[in-house]
Formats: sequence, structure tokens, C-alpha cells
Amino acid sequence: MNGDLAVWPPRYDPAYRPDPAADYWSPELECCDPRTRDVLILEKLRRQAGWAWERSPFYRRKWEAAGVSPATLRALDDLAKFPIVQKAELRASQAAAPPYGEYLCIEPGGVARIHGTSGTTGRPTVFGIGSEDWERIGEAHARILWGAGIRPDDRVLICSFFSLYMGSWGALRGVERLGATAFPFGAGVPGQTLMAVEWARELKPTAFYGTPSYALHFAETARREGIDPGTLGFRTLFFSGEPGAGIPATKRLIEETFRGRCVDMGSMAEMTPWMTNAECRHRTGMHLWQDLVFTQVCDPETFAPLPFGAEGTPVYTHLERTSQPMIRLVSGDLTRWTDEPCPCGRTYPRLPDGLYGRIDDMFIVRGENIYPSAIEDTLRAIDGFGGEFRVIVSRREAMDEFLIRAEHAASHADPGLQAKLRATMTERLRARLGVHPVVELVPEGTLPRTEFKARRVIDDRDLYRRSLQGVRR
Repeated sequence: MNGDLAVWPPRYDPAYRPDPAADYWSPELECCDPRTRDVLILEKLRRQAGWAWERSPFYRRKWEAAGVSPATLRALDDLAKFPIVQKAELRASQAAAPPYGEYLCIEPGGVARIHGTSGTTGRPTVFGIGSEDWERIGEAHARILWGAGIRPDDRVLICSFFSLYMGSWGALRGVERLGATAFPFGAGVPGQTLMAVEWARELKPTAFYGTPSYALHFAETARREGIDPGTLGFRTLFFSGEPGAGIPATKRLIEETFRGRCVDMGSMAEMTPWMTNAECRHRTGMHLWQDLVFTQVCDPETFAPLPFGAEGTPVYTHLERTSQPMIRLVSGDLTRWTDEPCPCGRTYPRLPDGLYGRIDDMFIVRGENIYPSAIEDTLRAIDGFGGEFRVIVSRREAMDEFLIRAEHAASHADPGLQAKLRATMTERLRARLGVHPVVELVPEGTLPRTEFKARRVIDDRDLYRRSLQGVRR
């Protein structure tokens, strides 16, 4: 086992690396009896909570108001008595005590890296990361990438924004720590995808990181150049940023397109190391690497932990973070968890279906709860689908109108084939969603592609409500 775990925060040996033939980075932790590992988790949790209690006015106020403290953490179950943290609270804390908020827990001069959110939906959130935390993040990511099958002889093409976004930087740090060759190509510049395809053809990287949407855009770009994406040599493609890699039809499409394994990863930027929800090379759902970030799947309203088999939202707690530790941060994602064994031999609980949606991405049409991931899974399993879609929900009088604008493949340009394809899409979507949609077909390539996270739902019902309010005035 790497490092000294008897101290907190743990000290890891930066020179450690398993034999390339080894299945595990730290088998003593990854494969042990969960009850044995829970002893270590509890000790780390106590130390983490104590660190925050001593250094963070943000946590001390919350915990004192709730009647809890590090001294009340006598068992892992006691963590459920601690109040949850919402993203809005973090933004408010940073507004009151800029730039890092009252939960930094190290001196501002100790911040080695600044990342953050773009602020497109509100005030940006600033992430201040200490240098030792950054090294531990690299250690965690290397260990998890090892589980996904990445080895020192791999060459990893990183096709994600190198900006405020944490995902690309965390992937880069993990690849470097593991000893593989990093190829940080980036994304977002006009013409960059075409350049990435050309570089991939020349340098033959064996692994790919990005979002699932971008990987499919990358494949389309390659085909336009007469290049079969499956010949580029990607053995492993690992993803975060959106739920596509956990959607069965999208996972199959990526694996068939690139002829490599599609590995789903990711939690939240605030929870970096974000790879701690991550599949292994067997791809049976995301393992929760509980000795790095302790995760509870909780009721979305009460935030009480749920039993295995139940569906809820992950609530995350850092176990090794000195700068801006998150203790019971609510994700807002939707998932189901299980403790059923994985063929890999790791004894962590799993999210067998990954993170398959966000609670705030859900929309209601005629009384039915609908997730974009369910629409994507249904469409990608239909022969003739052209690769992209949009959902437009509007209201006329008292009835919701539910339109799905889907591309048809070039092979279905004939009006007769389109009619059959439209009927198939309509029926399968109705059966899956419980609502009858209007399906509109457009030619392949009509809808815009993304180099980052896909946004496919347009809900215009608020415009209708506001127009009614204007009439009433």
C-alpha cells in the first residue's frame, strides 16, 4: 500500500507505482472487507471534520446550530446528523468573504491553484487549492485511472477545455502521476477538433478524455476526413462532465465507434478529486472510492441516507482535503446505488447506472417526470438516428406541447424511410417516457454539436405564463 495513512492528511510516496501487470494500485484498500475499510474512513472523517471545525467559521456556525461537532462523530452513521451544504451557501460565503469564502481552511497565501465555475447561471464559484491537496488529487486520480485500465505505456489525448474547468486539469494531473504520456490537446478553439483528429492519426494515442458529446463530435469530424475513428487506436476512453458515458445506448455507440472501452467517471468540481465516482475496466457502473471521498446516497428532500438499492442524490464528504473541504455537499444528481460485487474484486459500493440525470434537469410534461438521458438512450438505440436531438417543451392554452427534433441518418433520406423512422421513434419514446411526443426529423448535421457539455432541452412554458400575466394586467 502506498503512503503513510496513520497520519492526516495522508502522506503518499510520489515514486510509488505498481507493477504494470497488477490489477490494483492499492489492493489493501480497494479489495478489503468494507467493515475494515470503514474503520479507516471513520478516522479520516474525524480528522477532516476536526480540521474544518478549527479553521472554518462557515462550518463551525452550521454545526453549532445543528448541535453537532467532531466530538459527536462516533460512527459513520453519525455523519447523517450533520447539516448538508448546498452550492448556494458556498456562493453566499464567497460573496461575504471574497474570494474563497469562510471555508478555505488554509492561509490564502497557501493557495497554489485557482479554478472555478464560469458563472453562467449565477455568481462564479472560486476554487482555491493548496499544493499538497493538488498532489493528493493526482494520487487519487492515478489510482482510479489504474482501475480503468490506464498504464504507464499509454498515451492519453485530453480533449477538454484548459480553463477554469477542473476536469481537464485533474485528468492531466492523474495521467502524469500514473506515469503515462499526457497529450493535453484541449478544445474550444475553431478548427481544433480537426487538428486533434489529424494529430491523433499521426501520434496514435491509446486513451482519450473529454465529454461523451465531444467524443461523438470528434468521430463525426474524423469521418468527414475519410478516417474511421475505430482505427485511431483508442483502447480506453474515459469521460466526465455529462451523463452520456453512463447511458447504455451512448456507451455502446462510443465503444462501437472507437472500438475501445468507454469508462464513466465524475462527480463535482467542488469535490475534486472528482474521479472518485468511477468505473473500472469491467464497466459495471461507477465505484464509489469511499476512502477518498465518502459518499452517501440520500433522499433528495430530507437528505437522510438511503439503503442500497434505492434511488436518490449523492451527498459527498472529503476525507483528505485541507483547502476548501466539502462536508456533506449535495450534488443534485440522480442515481441508484448497490453493494453487489463487481467482477474486478473491489469492494466499494457502486452506482450501476452511473449518474443518469440531474434533479434540476428533470422536467414535467403532462404529469410525467422526464429526464433528457432517457430520451438520449432511446434515440441512440434506434437505427436511422442521425446523432443529435433537441427537446422543445411549450404550452398552448392548457396543454403542454412536447416536441423532439431529431436528426435522421443520411441513409434515411427517403421520405418513406423517414415516415417509418418517425413512427418508431414516437412509439419507443412514448413507451419509455409515458408521454406522446411530436417527433420532427431533420437531416443529419443540422443541429449544432458541442465541444463541452450538451444542452438539449428548451422549455418555453415560462414565456407562455408570462404572456398570460401580461394579458391579465
